[in-house]
Amino acid sequence: MTPIDRMTWMRGLRWSGKLALALSLAACGGPTQRQPDRPPVQEAPRVPGGSPAATPVAPGGPVPTSPAVRRGLPLPAPQAVRSHEDLRRQAAQRLVAANPDGTYMGEVPPELLAIPVLEVELNRDGSIRHIRVLRKPTQAEDTIEVAIAAVRRAAPFGDVSRLPKPWKFVEVFLFDDDRRFKPRTLDD
Repeated sequence: MTPIDRMTWMRGLRWSGKLALALSLAACGGPTQRQPDRPPVQEAPRVPGGSPAATPVAPGGPVPTSPAVRRGLPLPAPQAVRSHEDLRRQAAQRLVAANPDGTYMGEVPPELLAIPVLEVELNRDGSIRHIRVLRKPTQAEDTIEVAIAAVRRAAPFGDVSRLPKPWKFVEVFLFDDDRRFKPRTLDD
């Protein structure tokens, strides 16, 4: 087994364990105990349909990660996008929110481990139609799979049917030495 295969296998085991824990906690149905050092969690505001409203983020500001996402629950529904730039920014914010343990938000280190670039083509509802690798890093090629998995966890990206075609966006993933990424879009 190669080191990359072993790392992928171990990562899969960790996610399987987290999923099993989340499902068993959800099956309990009773209130969960809060740890004393954590502040109480406020419930997200609800929209008329009954689903939690997405938390808007100011451009260049910190990207909030809801407690539900940190527990492995689905992301809130994406907001409607009015331009390709809105789509690109919302996609980057959802990438960070859906992958809180695999991202960083500070300054980009002077030397990066890898910089894969993906083009994500969408269906009209914002679901992924196709992911194309535009740039493969020369080292740490496993970061391509990490980036693709991050995109899949962050989908859907909002209804794009009112935008002119093509319904695509490109994201540059800036990986640090800990194999955590920052979407280049959020570094502007």
